[in-house]
Amino acid sequence: MSDQQRPDPDALLQRLQQDEARQRRGRLKIFFGASAGVGKTFAMLTAGREALAGGRELVIGVVETHGRRDTEAVAAGLPRLPLKTVPYRERVLEEFDLDAALAFGKAAAAEPLLLLDELAHSNAPGDDRHGACHPKRWQDVEELLAAGIDVWTTMNVQHPESLNDIVSGITGVRVRETVPDRIFDEADEVVVVDLPPDELLLRMKAGKVYMPQQAERAAGNFFRKGNLLALRELALRRTADRVDDQMQAFRRHSAAPSVWPTRQALLACIGSGEHGDKVVRSCARLAAQLDVPWHVVHVETPAMQRLDEARRQLPLRVLKLAQELGAVTATLPAADLPTALVRYAREHNLSRMVLGRRVKRWRWPGRPSLAEALVGAADDIDVLQVALPATGGGGAASRPALASAAVAGPWPWQGYVAALLICGATALLATPLMAVLELSNIVMLFLLAVVGVAVGYGRGPAVLAAFVGVGLFDFFFVQPRFSFAVSDVQYLVTFVVMLVVALVIGQLTAGLKLQAGSATLREHRVRSLYEMSRDLSAALQPEQVAEIGARFLKAEFGARSALLAADDANKLQTLPGATAAVDLGVAQWAYDHGQPAGCGTDTLPGSDCLVLPLKAPMRVRGVLAIEQIETTPAQTLLGHLAHPPRGRRQRRLGAH
Repeated sequence: MSDQQRPDPDALLQRLQQDEARQRRGRLKIFFGASAGVGKTFAMLTAGREALAGGRELVIGVVETHGRRDTEAVAAGLPRLPLKTVPYRERVLEEFDLDAALAFGKAAAAEPLLLLDELAHSNAPGDDRHGACHPKRWQDVEELLAAGIDVWTTMNVQHPESLNDIVSGITGVRVRETVPDRIFDEADEVVVVDLPPDELLLRMKAGKVYMPQQAERAAGNFFRKGNLLALRELALRRTADRVDDQMQAFRRHSAAPSVWPTRQALLACIGSGEHGDKVVRSCARLAAQLDVPWHVVHVETPAMQRLDEARRQLPLRVLKLAQELGAVTATLPAADLPTALVRYAREHNLSRMVLGRRVKRWRWPGRPSLAEALVGAADDIDVLQVALPATGGGGAASRPALASAAVAGPWPWQGYVAALLICGATALLATPLMAVLELSNIVMLFLLAVVGVAVGYGRGPAVLAAFVGVGLFDFFFVQPRFSFAVSDVQYLVTFVVMLVVALVIGQLTAGLKLQAGSATLREHRVRSLYEMSRDLSAALQPEQVAEIGARFLKAEFGARSALLAADDANKLQTLPGATAAVDLGVAQWAYDHGQPAGCGTDTLPGSDCLVLPLKAPMRVRGVLAIEQIETTPAQTLLGHLAHPPRGRRQRRLGAH
């Protein structure tokens, strides 16, 4: 099995742990529809009857028939839990009895099943003795699942939190009861109950959805045909996204060797050149025309470490542009560019790659271009090329490169001087050994010198050491000595082989040094993240969280930080341990709008701090302020965090 096909052992262990935890939990099945009246409750009860006939221990927790005779008929005869009476505002309401459901689960012999209608329902608070345990029914469902009870429930497309504002914009009706998206995404099974709009309107006129007076009002507002068409498309798209996520997870777990073109998706690849923005914009236009998700990646090879700071910042600016245009972005550390791109495309099931193509670009004979290498490595991926302007000639296209060269650091002359000195010292050391060593062994000394230069000073000085070593060997050790003349033609072969071997060894050693340095840095970063997560898991107070976060950001990125939490009046208060000076106006704006603000963003960019909202499943809990000092890692951190990548689902659903 190749490295590309071999599954990640950490991912396998995590999957085994998740499977073990899932076996102890109950299974959640959601009957999902575009609107009321499509038959979700009827389908759930019908399936429940079949399960009961098959020997399942089943009980109805709550079922809302809304006076529909066919729904009441299919529910008749199914066992039910008694409802709990809850006094609320001088009224007595009947609510789901969670305690009775848990008792049913404990008494069941095996695989208890509960039918619980309307997942988004808000429980009546009542008083301390009669009130519900949880304010929302979906929280009741989570407790039931944790107790090992299978739950079947129903939900409409307006109830997922991420779709609530979209549905209200379509229908003009704001639905107050919502369910976190994770409940829908983590459900074990989702059954789409679909009905064409014309048939649904006929059912409404026949009184099979609402009572006559309610049906007349609904037909004039929510249940217009245009609304129903839009809601139906939204429900099908949301379900398709869920199926796509499941397919992606299966591919990751099974290490699928090829791309499955179940849906079109684009992958744009950018390098350290100055025209990556054109590749991104071309890919964005193509993705918009095809209405498909798209990703943008930059592969950070060891060669990137030799570039000056300005050239290393170019891909980060292009990735920021891609994030603003709605792409999912990633930076991949890898030694081999085509292998990293193919692996990413197959992991995310991306069927098309978009690359830049520069005309009149010279390369070594026999060395394939990136597009040719990708085609040879993956025949299941289409490669699209975007024409880029040719650099050079003093034109506009070459100005960014000239600017980059102008800000480059000083020429590393120390390494080249050291290479000359090491080669000279090797020649002096080998001279008195001529009487006891063969020339082949003296060649080994010069090769060892090249390795030492490559390890200590990098690729450029190693190349110089290779050429100087061959010259010194010829001048001091080959007859006639102290001359570059050669008495035996066979020594020419020795010189060529020595030079080639020295160049190859120098290149490989320098490359391995860069890879080892990158691996050490990544290992240090992962270890620091693990230590931070371990400390956070033991933290009990917000002040402890603030202190742990500030310590990590200071140590890893050289950045000051501050954690601000919201009080009951939604006003931010700075927690103890803050090391950054925070503008409360910027912080309050980020909290109120749920969007990043400050340095590196498009909102109040003059601020010294980048302010990030801390989003919980239900609301924003506070903000994190990060202030860069003077180090480059902090600037890179702010560039990455100021524009977090937008998910595929958010972009596409937002368009609707």
